[in-house]
Parts: sequence; structure tokens; C-alpha cells
Amino acid sequence: MSEHKHNHDECHGECCCHEHEHEHDHDGDCECCCHDHGDDCGCGCGHDHGDNGKSKWLRLGIAFALLIGGVVTSMLAAPQFVCVVLYAAAYMVAGFEVIIGAVKGIAKGDIFGENFLMSIASLGAFAIGEYAEACAVMLLFELGERFQNMAVSKSRGSIRAMLEMRPEKIILIRDGKEIEAKPSDAHIGDVILVCAGDKIACDGEIIEGSGDVDMQALTGESLPVSKVVGDSVLAGSISIDATLRIRVSEEYDNSTVSRILEMIEHAKSKKSPTESFIRKFSRIYTPIVCALALLVAVVPPTIGLGEFSTWLYRGLCALAASCPCALVISVPLGFFGGLGAASRGGVLVKGSNYLEELAKVDTAAFDKTGTLTAGKFAYVGEENVHDANELHLALAVCEKYSTHPIALAANEMFGALVEDMDISDSSAIRGKGVRAVLGGSVYLCGNAVLMRDEGIAFTEATLTGSSVYAAKDGIFLGSATFADMLKEDSAEALEKLLELGLSDTVMLTGDKKMIADGVAKTLGIGTVYAELLPADKAEQLERIKGNGKRIVYVGDGINDAPVLALADVGVAMGGIGSSAALEAADAVIMGDSLVKLPDAIRIARRTMRIVRQNIVFSLAVKFAIVLLAALGFANLWLAVFGDVGVCLIAVLNSLRVMKRSR
Repeated sequence: MSEHKHNHDECHGECCCHEHEHEHDHDGDCECCCHDHGDDCGCGCGHDHGDNGKSKWLRLGIAFALLIGGVVTSMLAAPQFVCVVLYAAAYMVAGFEVIIGAVKGIAKGDIFGENFLMSIASLGAFAIGEYAEACAVMLLFELGERFQNMAVSKSRGSIRAMLEMRPEKIILIRDGKEIEAKPSDAHIGDVILVCAGDKIACDGEIIEGSGDVDMQALTGESLPVSKVVGDSVLAGSISIDATLRIRVSEEYDNSTVSRILEMIEHAKSKKSPTESFIRKFSRIYTPIVCALALLVAVVPPTIGLGEFSTWLYRGLCALAASCPCALVISVPLGFFGGLGAASRGGVLVKGSNYLEELAKVDTAAFDKTGTLTAGKFAYVGEENVHDANELHLALAVCEKYSTHPIALAANEMFGALVEDMDISDSSAIRGKGVRAVLGGSVYLCGNAVLMRDEGIAFTEATLTGSSVYAAKDGIFLGSATFADMLKEDSAEALEKLLELGLSDTVMLTGDKKMIADGVAKTLGIGTVYAELLPADKAEQLERIKGNGKRIVYVGDGINDAPVLALADVGVAMGGIGSSAALEAADAVIMGDSLVKLPDAIRIARRTMRIVRQNIVFSLAVKFAIVLLAALGFANLWLAVFGDVGVCLIAVLNSLRVMKRSR
């Protein structure tokens, strides 16, 4: 079971993307921060993997021209010093940043950084007369770094796009005047003006205007959503074609976009077990390989097995190939890409540790209401009807002033019947139903207990759902059944989970067993636990986990918080779900589409598969090149491929994570 700690104070300002004053003590590890720290990405190479300045491309072009000049003069048998000067100039133009980085690394105590290793290898080659090879090696090294930088920058795009959801300014309507202000200046009850094409800064309700709203950055949905007066809108979405006046319902700091950004910021400090292992492994691996390279260079010539220059060259090749940059960059980058791909799909995973856990789950457990179902009741049908018109009128009379979910459905269906009628003495009968008077007649609507208590002869309903029995002046009129309808994509989500191998599915609900069984049968859910209190849900989940299952649990309410925290991966439904559920969850599905869960699991598995590929490929190639170098079958060209080439291939492989597949 993963460790569930959601204390957002734990970061101490070190992993925050906000522009406020704080100090960063990264100790060479820059993964938890959105700021650009210039010369250290945590791999020890000393390069800024996000910098692709035109001046650097120009410098590499000049170095290449000088190298060609050195090769041509050598072929034309020009004086030796002319060739050496051209080669030395090419080397310094291409590699002066690498050498400076090596010096800085040594000053910091990082003597095994990639800059140091490559500097020693190339300078050693230069010292033994391999001028062209030394220059070409440094040039290819820097060229590989530039392409690597471009790939890493691309990987940051999805997270950067999420950060750009934060609007910089808003227009407040106060005393009839439009005032430009910061989003944090808007408070609950204020009215903000959002023009066509602008981002919505705060959660709220439309009070004027209607049009399409782009919510792709929040939910991953490509199609815009039509909004009218009375509809709620979320911060971070965009008004496409209309000017809207919105009454603020949440302070900016508690808005949907702020919650998303907070999750993104803290996700970077949640390292996966694999990621943490690679960090520790690289600190041991590099000194060991460097020691082996030194032994290759020194031991054989000492015992008379060949020339010192020959074995020194072999040792330099092993040294150049030994840097763990491919692992230290590509593994975190793979997880970073996975988090980005999931976020673009509308699922915010709070850290790479939870992404790794999500890849391992084999059992899916669900709450019912609001997760598998829409949480909104709809009219199913009626039974045992003596007078349909009177039954519909009774429902309209009794439910007109009620706010119960079933009453809202009844009003939507039959409310127009009493729109202009004077209903009196409407009162709720606790736990049973409603009594109301219209035109001198007493109407009753409620459950079977109410009918029995009032001594009204009635016939039990058989339709699945919540049945409302109606009577007028003590005479039974019939029953109408309402049910919490399944979400449109719940069945599709369950089918996709089955395709992924999650054949064990469980429902944990507080609803009646008959209703829960009906939903489970429709969706093909294997095991149902109904009529559960929150503590009962947690107890059942513990029992399931006790059987060796790795569980992803999906819920949306306050009562789901304990279960979300207990699951191997807890997933909260909806970006505007209960705060308790959002805090306890390890991932959040933005919106109400359950089909995003199998997509997120697929992304997590794809991420882990690519991360493992990078680890195996990088280590296999490096060890092979070191062995070939020791046997005299590798040169510096191959050694540079073993470092920069392997790193670039691993980075490009990591970028495949960002391609969402269905």
C-alpha cells in the first residue's frame, strides 16, 4: 500500500511554481521546482536541458567549420602546427562550456559529472594525438545535448500548458463600473465580466449571457460545452464566443484552477520508488564504472600487456561511456511525461509514486452515487395507477416545495401542472414523505411506511428504484418510480477496465441492496456490498486488500474520504467534488467521465513500460561499450554514442509516454 500523505505544508516553498519570495536549496537536484536553475538538471551533466539558444547553434556551426578546416589541412599535408591550431580552436569553441561545467562540478564536489568525464576523455585523446577524434567527440557531445534539450523542453509543454490556465487579470463589476483587478481581488458574491476568448478566473454562476465554454484544459474534453444563465462554470475554462457576467461562488485560492495548480506543484515532490532508486543507483554506479575505466588504463600496461597510450585510450572510451545521464534524465522525464499525458486526458495524478501504483492495480472498486450513476434522479415509470392525471397532480402538489433529489425529478416531470395553483399546508413528514393541501383535498406522497401509518391500502411497486406512493383524501392513486440513472459512459468504462485485465470489480455503496444489485447487474460488476456506512466501506476495502489485491477506488463524496485514503490508489470524481475527497485522493478525474480511469491506467502502464525499457537499454549499451573498450573494439565515437546517443534515444523514448492511446 502506498503512503498517503497530503500535507501541503511539507514542501516548505521548495516545489512551488508561484512567483513569491523563497529560497531553493536543491543540492543539484532540480526536479521539484518549476523555476529554471540554469546549469543543473540533477544528472550531474551541468547543462540546462531546457536551453536552445540560437547562439549555441551558431557556436556549434563555427566549431564544425574549424574541424573541417583541420581535417582538410591534414589531408593537404599542411604544417603540423596549423592543423593543431585549427583542431584546438574547434575543440575550445565546441567544448569550452563543457570544460567550465566540469570545473564548476569539481568545485561543488561533483567529480563524476558528465562534463568532467567527457572533458577528461576528450583531453586525453587530444594529448595522445587523436586531434580530429577529440574535436569530433566534443562536437557530437554538444550537438546531442542540444537535441536532448529540445526533447526535454517539449516534454515540459503539457505541464506548462496547465500552468497557463492561471489568468493574470479580471474585470470586476462594482457599482456599475468595470474595474481591472487581480483574480485574488474577487470575493464570493462579486460579479466578474468575461469577454469572448478570455479565461474564466473564478468558479461561479452565469447571471447574464450564454455561449460555448472550452473546458479542455480542465477535463480533457475536446468539444465545447454550451452554458446558459444559471449554469455553473469553472475557473480555468474559456468563454469561446460570448460575453458573460458571472457571480463568484468560490474565492480564487479555492477555485478549480487553483486546486489543479496546487496538485501539479506538489506532484513534483512525490517521487516514485523507481525514480528514487535510479537516483541512489547512479550515485553508486558512476564511481564504480570510473574506477573500472581507471583500472583498464593503468593495470594492463603496468604488467606488460601493451603500450600505455593504447590502454589509456581504451580507458578514456570506457570513461566517456560511463555517465548515467540517460538514466537520471530519462526516468524522471518518463514519469513527467506520464503525468502530463494523464493531465491532458483530464486526470490529475498527484505524483509519480501514485502513477507507478496505478500501473500495478488489479482490482477496481467504486462508490455508486455520483461515480457510476449521475447522482440525479429521473422518472422511470408508474404502476398500479387508478387515475394517471390525479397521480401526476399529487406528485406535483407534494413535491413542489421540496428540495429532495426525487422531488426535483418529480417537479421537472410534472411541475407544470401546478404552476399557477395555490398549494397550502405543505409539510414534510420526517423519514416518510410530504403532506399538502390543494382545493380542500389532502394529498400524500411518500414511502410505504407513510401509506401504512395513514391506513391507506396500497400495492407494492416492483420497478427498480425509489418508488413514491401517492394518495388523495385517503385513496391510493398509484406509485411512480424514480432512479439515479447510470452515467452514459459507465458501461464503457467497465468494459475498458476488463480489457486491461481488471476483471475483479467491486461496488461499495450505502444504497439499498436491491438498487445496488440492479446497477451491478447492468454494468457487470462482480461483487456488491450495499447498505454500508463510511466505516463499513473502509472495513470491506481492508478485507479485499487482505487477499493480496491492489485496489484503485473511485468515489466522490465526504463519506468516501476514508476509503480513498486506504486504497492503493484513491481517485476522486469531479474537480468540484468534496474537499475531503479531493484531499484524500491520489488522483482526481476532472469532470464526471469515468471512462477517463482506464485511460489513466493505460497511461500509467505505458509509462512504466517505457521507463523499464530506458533502464534496460541504457545499462545494457553502457556495459557493452565499456566491455568493448576494455577489449579494444570501441573508440571514442562509440563511447560518445554510449553517453549522448543513448541518453537522446532514452529521452525520445520517454516522449512516447505523452501520446495518449485508446
